[in-house]
This record gives sequence, structure tokens and C-alpha cells, in this order.
Amino acid sequence: MSDFYENVYDVVRQIPVGRVTSYGAIARYLGSPQSSRMVGWAMNNAHNQQPYVPAHRVVNRQGLLTGKVHFGGPDVMQELLESEGIEVVDDQIVDFQKHFWDPVKELPFDETFPTP
Repeated sequence: MSDFYENVYDVVRQIPVGRVTSYGAIARYLGSPQSSRMVGWAMNNAHNQQPYVPAHRVVNRQGLLTGKVHFGGPDVMQELLESEGIEVVDDQIVDFQKHFWDPVKELPFDETFPTP
């Protein structure tokens, strides 16, 4: 597995319960703002990672549950988010900005990653 994927998983593991972030926000934090699709591919592979990666907390930039097909059932991602207090209607997070967690603002920068 690539170091990029491992770095993505490290960021995702730090998303607090009841918060979400986007593929692009993770890519920007890792110094590769054009790599949001690669973040998505990493999330597709997150189900078998140890320690656990809370991939359900990663959505698109509009708060849509675009990765829900990778959770083993059509409602699993929504159920996981709702169990953390996040309301979802029509596959979109209600009040997305209230729940949005930006790693660029929330995490200290690691010298391993270039500053965005």
C-alpha cells in the first residue's frame, strides 16, 4: 500500500466523532490538492485497515454521501453518521458546515507533508 494511502488513513483516524471532512480537504492537508480522487480510492480500501479507519466521516465537498456504495449496504454510511448525531437527508448531511472538520485548521502540520 502506498505511503499516500497510509497518510490519508492517519488523517481520517483523527476526525472527531460527530464531525466530517471532504476528500479535497484531506488532499489539501497532505499537500496534494489535486488528489481528492486518490483520497476516495484510499477510502474504498479502508474497510480492511487496522486500526479502524472511520471512512464514513469522509464525504464530498457538498456533504453528499458519495462513497456509500462501499459500506456493504445502501444505508450503512448514513446509519453510522446518524449514530454520531449527524442528520442526513437524501444522502446529504444537514447543516454540513456545522459538522465540517478541516484538517488544515484542526491538525498541526507534520514536517513530512508540504504546507498547503
